Amino acid sequence: MNQAPDWLRLDAQLCFRLYAASRTVTRCYQPLLAELGLTYPQYLAMLVLWEQDDVTVKALGQRLLLDSGTLTPLLKRLEASGLIVRERRAENEREVRVCLSEAGRALCAKAEAVPPALLAAMGLSLDEVGALRTLLDKLLLSAAPGPLELP
Repeated sequence: MNQAPDWLRLDAQLCFRLYAASRTVTRCYQPLLAELGLTYPQYLAMLVLWEQDDVTVKALGQRLLLDSGTLTPLLKRLEASGLIVRERRAENEREVRVCLSEAGRALCAKAEAVPPALLAAMGLSLDEVGALRTLLDKLLLSAAPGPLELP
């Protein structure tokens, strides 16, 4: 006779596995990003800017699923390190645009080594990463409280 799982056991919790996996992946990134002088959240912002330079803070926050209260200090640190430039538009003072500096553009070449090194550190194949990404996208899209767009 099949017995129902004990839903209150820690190892039955999906949230725990996601939390532990997220911490593990972030820990794998740390030494790789230290060589670039970036934290993990800063790396994510730079990834967006390397894809599309000159974006609004609002658009960057939407892409990263971060509010401006979280994003603003991160951007200030990136600007202080000389990787980005933030500027208000004369035609709309409320709109702040974020652009890569020359140093920020140059850092992209060094960052190209991060994804393959991360795959090696995690011990996952490209197929496994693709399958995991597909499942996570499904989870994010189905459980999102509001409209969510994934790249």
